[in-house]
Amino acid sequence: MASGATGWYRGRVKAVPSGDYLVIVAIASSKPGPLPEKTITLSSLVAPRLARRGGVDEPFAWESREFLRKLCIGKEVTFKVDYNVPSINRDFGTVFVGDKNVALLVVSQGWAKVREQGQQKGEASPYLAELLRLEEQAKQEGLGRWNKDPGASEASIRNLPPSAIGDSSNFDAMGLLAANKGAPMEAIVEQVRDGSTIRVYLLPEFQFVQVFVAGIQSPSMGRRAVVESVVESEVTADDTNGDAPGKPQGPLTSAQKLAASASAETTVADPFALDAKFFTELRVLNRDVRIVLEGVDKFNNLIGSVYYPDGESAKDLALELVENGLARYIEWSANMMEEEAKRRLKTAELQAKKTRLRVWTNYVPPPSNSKAIHDQNFTGKVVEVVSGDCIIVADDSIPFGSPLAERRVNLSSIRSPKIGNPRRDEKPAPYAREAKEFLRTRLIGRQVNVQLEYSRKIAPTDGSAVPSGAADSRVMDFGSVFVLSPAKGDGDGDDAPSSAPPAGAQHTGVNVGELVVSRGLGTVIRHRDFEERSNYYDALLAAESRAISGRKLIHSGKDSPASHITDLTTASAKKAKDFLPSLHRIRKTSAVVEYVLSGHRFKLFIPKETCSFAFSLSGVRCPGRGEPYSEEAIALMRRKIMQRDVEIEVETVDRNGTFLGSLWESKTNVAITLLEAGLAKLQISFSNDRIPDLHLLQKAEQSAKKQKLKIWENFVEGEEVSNGAAVENKQKEVLKVIISEVLGGGKFYVQTIGDQKIVSIQNQLASLNLKEAPVIGAFNPKKGDIVLCHFLADNSWYRAMIVNTPRGPVESPKDKFEVFYIDYGNQEEVAYSQLRPLDPTVSAAPGLAQLCSLAYIKLPNLEEDYGQEAAEYLSEITLNSGKEFGAKVEERDTTGGKVKGQGTGTVLAVTLVAVDSDISVNALILQEGLARIEKRNRWDKRERKLALDNLENFQEEAKTTRRGIWQYGDIQSDDEDTAPPARKARLKGLFFSIDIVNTPRGPVESPKDKFEVFYIDYGNQEEVAYSQLRPLDPTVSAAPGLAQLCSLAYIKLPNLEEDFGQEAAEYLSDLTLNSGKEFKAMVEDKDTSLGKVKGQGTGTVFAVTLVAADSEISVNALMLQEGLARTEKRNRWDKRERQLALDNLENFQEEAKTSRRGIWQYGDIQSDDEDTAPPARKAGGRK
Repeated sequence: MASGATGWYRGRVKAVPSGDYLVIVAIASSKPGPLPEKTITLSSLVAPRLARRGGVDEPFAWESREFLRKLCIGKEVTFKVDYNVPSINRDFGTVFVGDKNVALLVVSQGWAKVREQGQQKGEASPYLAELLRLEEQAKQEGLGRWNKDPGASEASIRNLPPSAIGDSSNFDAMGLLAANKGAPMEAIVEQVRDGSTIRVYLLPEFQFVQVFVAGIQSPSMGRRAVVESVVESEVTADDTNGDAPGKPQGPLTSAQKLAASASAETTVADPFALDAKFFTELRVLNRDVRIVLEGVDKFNNLIGSVYYPDGESAKDLALELVENGLARYIEWSANMMEEEAKRRLKTAELQAKKTRLRVWTNYVPPPSNSKAIHDQNFTGKVVEVVSGDCIIVADDSIPFGSPLAERRVNLSSIRSPKIGNPRRDEKPAPYAREAKEFLRTRLIGRQVNVQLEYSRKIAPTDGSAVPSGAADSRVMDFGSVFVLSPAKGDGDGDDAPSSAPPAGAQHTGVNVGELVVSRGLGTVIRHRDFEERSNYYDALLAAESRAISGRKLIHSGKDSPASHITDLTTASAKKAKDFLPSLHRIRKTSAVVEYVLSGHRFKLFIPKETCSFAFSLSGVRCPGRGEPYSEEAIALMRRKIMQRDVEIEVETVDRNGTFLGSLWESKTNVAITLLEAGLAKLQISFSNDRIPDLHLLQKAEQSAKKQKLKIWENFVEGEEVSNGAAVENKQKEVLKVIISEVLGGGKFYVQTIGDQKIVSIQNQLASLNLKEAPVIGAFNPKKGDIVLCHFLADNSWYRAMIVNTPRGPVESPKDKFEVFYIDYGNQEEVAYSQLRPLDPTVSAAPGLAQLCSLAYIKLPNLEEDYGQEAAEYLSEITLNSGKEFGAKVEERDTTGGKVKGQGTGTVLAVTLVAVDSDISVNALILQEGLARIEKRNRWDKRERKLALDNLENFQEEAKTTRRGIWQYGDIQSDDEDTAPPARKARLKGLFFSIDIVNTPRGPVESPKDKFEVFYIDYGNQEEVAYSQLRPLDPTVSAAPGLAQLCSLAYIKLPNLEEDFGQEAAEYLSDLTLNSGKEFKAMVEDKDTSLGKVKGQGTGTVFAVTLVAADSEISVNALMLQEGLARTEKRNRWDKRERQLALDNLENFQEEAKTSRRGIWQYGDIQSDDEDTAPPARKAGGRK
């Protein structure tokens, strides 16, 4: 075929208005917008004309048009303009489909007659002779319009209804809809008004109607002053795809004239309106389509879905327009469609918005609190079902016992009824228990695949969404969970999940979210447009539709089955004991483990009795909270029995209402599992014959001892404490560490050896793709931000916290920032050019450097005498040695607050021993005279006293040889350790009035003889030398002491030797003594039962409500709020003001119970001390 220079062009047939002309569009164009097009009338041919307004078809007009339409529509053609008639501005030409001349084919079948010559010379087809020959042949054979059969000509004329010839006044749209709703109707599209509005012939009656595409709306074409006609057109040349000139105007069909707008007003088309119209024309104009009528609007317009052929399949015009950003989803008309079709349109629109496609070019998404999660899939075992839409999965890739192993996963895009919170008196919503039980029976202990899809910030109080950046929020991860092997019944019936994975997604097993929704135990969340959602959202909606149609559970309109559960953990011990006989009668009882309180203590639910209670394994004890291996024991029990069906055999109930006995899971005694793992010890306090499988328990413990597992790692045969009724000492945590930084005053930073977090952080930092120095103004680190900092000493990058920033904005790359390296503990000043922003996934992990101090000893600060020498010596034997150390944690000090920089935060007081040494670093410092031991207290525990006794030997050695701070002899320090606690700034040589409490046995023989004294004006008591005492004039000593003994009214704090007694005393001291504040003390009661003043803690006691001058909350309430006290027991004869006070204080106590602080860390268990005993009966009292 000739090149474009020869006049031949290539294009595609867009429309065939009649039997002798076509509309051809270019294959491609360099200009944006719709492709150029040209109308070509076949040279020297005249086809019969279709009916116009009020008229009828010429004979064989419809068959003629149909022949040409079916021959050419949508096909690629080559054409050439033979001549132009200026009077009608029309191009006449020759068109080829492949290698066949279209004009010759039309004439050979008798569908057009040949015009030998036009008005002007040369207005004829170059194939005129062949056309005339074929016409004569068709006439002889009686083909097409030359058919000689009687009545053939009349039969070819269509019997058109009024709507097809311009009279639509009597058209019954509602009747048509009623007769054909939901059924596909064959039609031919005659006109495209805009992208979402077409005018069609409904076959076979030829009703000419206008149809609005259901569920969408394309940009408006505006109002036009003239009827639609063929626009200015260009087509591409055969070889060069160049533009060919020409401005033809095609003749109008009767349908086009009928549909033309009568308005003379013209408005500009919306953006992308022409593109949408052209898009629809290319696909459906003059094509056979199927129309499914969905409804009729108030203006009697038909609304329907349009499907056009595309090869062997059919495509939805509405979906195609929305996917290409050429139409918007319209809710009111979409509501007429099926749910599945609506979902497809909504999903397509969302994707178009995300890519800002065409009509969404300037789309700005609304703010969202959700964030997509990509490529975070993992496999694990379900250990807990929190509710019908939330589970906890133990990640197989994280070591067992790690706090990061258990991951909470919320099921994407679904919501089950809320389970409620008993601590806040919230009752479960209808079907909440059923939803949780449904998941428990199908998921607990099962292997699942988890595909994390998005995260969302949630307000902790009510679960509502919060704006990004809110401080009081928590992040929840949402994902799809798949059970690898479905439970029996999950794949049967109409509610069986039938979802196929979306494009690019892979999964095996049953989608748990779809399973919950299909059973009527959850609903699908209707997300806003730009909210992240499940990758299987369509499947979830389909499952919900099935559940609604089946009226299942929450969709049934029926109330959920009523259930009342008796919780014996909150009842009195007497009620628990009353329940014991029924458990004894039935021996082994089926139960469900609701919660793992500790390694050996659980909360169980008995389905047959509809009650729950606390249960403890008899004769077996695991490490307590905060002790080594306690978390590992809890993790093991959560993996083994959490929410599992178990069997129990109850032996007795203790004074607190906790049932004691044995527990089996899958016929395995779980006590044996704990003992074999080295996570528990046998402690038998009653007859051995009451414990089932005792010989197996003893055998399991012996096996763990021999292998030195966990708590037996330091076990030596023959040195263990007898497993009698005596209470064993708690084993302290020993960390294997390296020293990363040494500060003054005996503080230093360590890193734990073998910590998986360290390896993970190092790998993440190594994988970072560091960019060039940030542009000033684009990156503005603030105080407290975690950034990446270049450490010049080793040319490496590390995580650091901004401690101080320059005043005002950054102006130069050399501006100085003070940073603290959170993984190592060192601090330095760096230039702005050394900083880089850090991804939140890396910065969120807590710092790996742990602040420590040497236990039982006190080193001078750097500004004090020998402070510099002490720091250098400590650095030499630790940091510079490169050795590994064992750090035995003796105490944890949280008074340093949250980590804000170097030297703050929680401090671990440790005994530090090098792996190749027998002497602790603490002792070596004392031996060098660079530290001294801490002051003893009367309430010191036995292990502290033993440690101090041992360290005193090293201190005495330094004193004897006069090393370091002892070079001038045994001079008492004048700092806070030797002063009365109430006067930290006490000056040397100042005297106070005292009362002698204890004296040496026998007469005084030395100035160093010790006396125990009580400072009557301040309340502190200490041991002093005889040389520190002086006689006092009777006129001065006669005055009573100024210190008044008080207690906090209405509450009871534990004694120092009891659990949390030390913590309660320290917290009270911080709130009052160390604060330096003034307080108001409202005297509620006076207690004279302790007699006259004889020493510290005796005499008349004022029970007071203590309130700081700058506070509205009493110290009494603050102690309760921290879980370091509990309210006094109520009595029937309490006065009204006492009852009101207790009512108020109980609110603070309930807060501590709910958050399990302090003494409530194991739940609401009644104390067994004197407050729970009946009050003593005084002589003469009422019986």
